[in-house]
Amino acid sequence: MNFEGISLKKNFWRFVWPSVVAQWIFALYTMVDGMFVARGVSESALAAVNIVSPFVNFLFSVSILFAVGTSTIVAIYLGQGKHLEANQANTQNLIVSAAVSLLITVVMWLGVNPAVRFLGATEATMEYARHYILSILPFAWCFILSYTFETLVKTDGYPRFATIVVSLGAVINCILDYLFVMVFHWGVAGAGVATGISQMIPVFLYLKHFLGPKAVIRFAKPRWDFGQLGRVVKIGLSSGLTELSAGITVLMFNHAILRYIGEQGVVSYTIIAYVNMIVVMSMAGISQGIQPLISFYYGKQDHKVCKKLLRYSLAATVGLAGAAFLACMGGAQLLVNVFISKELTGLRVYSASVFRIFSVSFLIVGFNVVGSGYFTAVERPKESLVISLGRGVVILFAALAGCIALFGGEGIWWAPTVSEAACLGITLLLVRRMAGREERERTEGGISAGPASPEAGNTGGTAERTLPG
Repeated sequence: MNFEGISLKKNFWRFVWPSVVAQWIFALYTMVDGMFVARGVSESALAAVNIVSPFVNFLFSVSILFAVGTSTIVAIYLGQGKHLEANQANTQNLIVSAAVSLLITVVMWLGVNPAVRFLGATEATMEYARHYILSILPFAWCFILSYTFETLVKTDGYPRFATIVVSLGAVINCILDYLFVMVFHWGVAGAGVATGISQMIPVFLYLKHFLGPKAVIRFAKPRWDFGQLGRVVKIGLSSGLTELSAGITVLMFNHAILRYIGEQGVVSYTIIAYVNMIVVMSMAGISQGIQPLISFYYGKQDHKVCKKLLRYSLAATVGLAGAAFLACMGGAQLLVNVFISKELTGLRVYSASVFRIFSVSFLIVGFNVVGSGYFTAVERPKESLVISLGRGVVILFAALAGCIALFGGEGIWWAPTVSEAACLGITLLLVRRMAGREERERTEGGISAGPASPEAGNTGGTAERTLPG
């Protein structure tokens, strides 16, 4: 977190782009599995991978819950110069995350059949889904710890290293998917093992970093503070729910599609869900990329810089959302052709059509995700939780039910846009309330405006002032 001699805007991109790329790569893990499974096994096996994907989202959401909460606290401690407390918080998080991953593995192993049925497996997809989830379970600890370490490495000031490690894991996943599915013919289980191994290798690379001489964040004998653990959960809950919402969305849509459209619709939605995951995780990458920066300056009580970083993130969100929407409108048919065989012409046309309808929601989703992330970074978990629960569960469920009631099965594809638009209204209201509260506090002298903005006071056409070290 040494920002000496680096402009605020450069620091923003230095943290955001590696985070966005890392999120793309995480999203591609499941997408690559689906591509090899569709070509190497069958369309039913592809649907099974989609049915199990909420469990994978659950693993990542648990990881994000602890990672974001801990990295926020660690960044605030670093901003306050409290290095020992930062290291103790990091170590406590590692131990708790490992214990939670072990618990999840045992529970899912004992209840795999009810879990697969709950996720929406049918007679045609049951065995595929069981094999896929059982192949992933031994690596559950890797899914949770790898993202925890990736987030903390960025907080430690090495976002590029985190991106390199994640990219390496993705390359390994592609190679192993090809070998296990296409060459050795291990089916969906081969895809699951490939993904698990590609998550395990980064864990050891991140460990090497934290044990090396360059790391600022290190391991220390933990001072067990259950109040701080509760604070970690409270801060990270909304970010975890943002990730989990992608899985909840898949779960709700799978059940609705099976009821009102049929199993062919699940194949269409599987393709849409992959792209939706990439878009949502791109926005989450912006949100999580700025989190260490905002938390650091929040710890320094520099509120002007926090707001400037929020403006930068919203501008990046607009650019990404526009690019995603245009790419999906123009390239829907090409993407569908990658997953669905040439013989299923009707399914190809239908999938491309509903894909374009669904993609309208991409124009809105980023504002809600970034807004929720900003509230998390400045330790306003209640507001963040309202947004995450709204867009991921409550409002989405209401929108899905309402659109189906009005338009039947075709209304399913419009529900995400209706849900995100309604949630955007809530996000804007919460932002306005926070701004009004801060303005009243400043007027009453309740808080200090903090140090001058690092970009304030430029005169004579000079470059931006550098950030404090």
